[in-house]
Amino acid sequence: MIASHDLIVLGAGSAGLATAFRAAQHGARVALLEPGALGGTCVHRGCVPKKALWFAAQWAQAQQFALDVGFASEPGPLDWERFRQVRLRYVDGIDQSYARRLKDEGVQLIRQAGRFIAADTIELADGSRMQAAHIVVATGARPRTLALPGFGLGMVSDDVFTLQSLPRRLAIVGGGYVAVEFAGLLQALGSDVEVLAHERLLEGFDTELVRALQELMEAQGIRVNPQSAVQAAHREADGIRLDDAAAGSRGPYDAVLWAVGRVPNSEALGLASIGVETDEGGHVLTDARQDTKVKGVHAVGDVTARKALTPVAVAAGRRLADRLFGGQPGAQLDYENIPSVVFSKPPLGMVGLTEQAAREHYGDAVTVYRTRFTPMQWALTGAHGRSLMKLVCVGSDERVVGIHVLGPGTDEMLQGFAVALKVGVRKRDLDATVAIHPSSAEELVLMG
Repeated sequence: MIASHDLIVLGAGSAGLATAFRAAQHGARVALLEPGALGGTCVHRGCVPKKALWFAAQWAQAQQFALDVGFASEPGPLDWERFRQVRLRYVDGIDQSYARRLKDEGVQLIRQAGRFIAADTIELADGSRMQAAHIVVATGARPRTLALPGFGLGMVSDDVFTLQSLPRRLAIVGGGYVAVEFAGLLQALGSDVEVLAHERLLEGFDTELVRALQELMEAQGIRVNPQSAVQAAHREADGIRLDDAAAGSRGPYDAVLWAVGRVPNSEALGLASIGVETDEGGHVLTDARQDTKVKGVHAVGDVTARKALTPVAVAAGRRLADRLFGGQPGAQLDYENIPSVVFSKPPLGMVGLTEQAAREHYGDAVTVYRTRFTPMQWALTGAHGRSLMKLVCVGSDERVVGIHVLGPGTDEMLQGFAVALKVGVRKRDLDATVAIHPSSAEELVLMG
């Protein structure tokens, strides 16, 4: 006998959990298939453990700042193994919390993988079968690997969280979120870091702010090499060396981190057999409502080609469940003006259009405001470097279409300003807002 449900969700990462929880809250009978840990990449190999490391990096910097302003204690190195255990306990707690919530919500958790044998039927790893009128693919993505000689000598982002000690000399190949974030936090914790990017850093972020961030990274001692073309890695007596077509041999390094993108976990699902289309990279193709071209089959999260951000996956999954089971036929995620922060050192955030994108779309109707300043905590300690903030406005009423922030506190201050942009804030509205002083955030409402 084939088990029957209203909804089957493949994958218990951020997207799958959000979809399953919301559907169950609407009264749907939900089965959630996940052979691994609950929470997926975000909880176990991404956002959460990375943010823990980022906090450690901030605390390391705070030790030095404290010494600079008169505290007596000398900064000390991080006990890497102790911190790793602290981080693991925190992550394990999240996993256990999800398990309790699933039980409380009545979601059937099945610790197996599944594949399609029909549009409404999933075959589990043990050969049993399940049916549902709606099936959601939420299997996420994994780090990309390259067919380069010596690739196995390096590690991918997942491996950073299993390191038993901090690498002394580290090369990071790539220029995206992963490369920039790990470069900053590992350098702050004591690694000597070199970044080898194929082109510029952080494609998609405002060029002016990325350039300013790179300058700050280099001032911290991180060596950034754009236009690199790594072709091979090989181990020598003094460490790992990289063959760079643009610059010859680089190294030696104690470790190499390949941060060269991610690929969707879609190849083992039997999608082609039921007519679900994927793009050249393996991403499941959906419309704006998360529907594939096969009736009853949907996809959310990083397995699609949408923005690979946890809040995007969560929001898309919830709205899909609202539409399918919550009596909200118009529910779908608005993918415009999604805020994003790179947890670099210091953090870089944006919401809306970059200056370049705005000028391409609106031409001469664009007005840009910017401010540079030294954050108070840097000025007090004698640290060099300045924050940079930028407003991109359009039209005679100067509607704000882009907000860009680089500097301490960006990760916390941008959320509220993202709400303002989403509802159509004008420059005059910011001008009319009383500033909170002294703060970095006040600069966004004081730009002249």
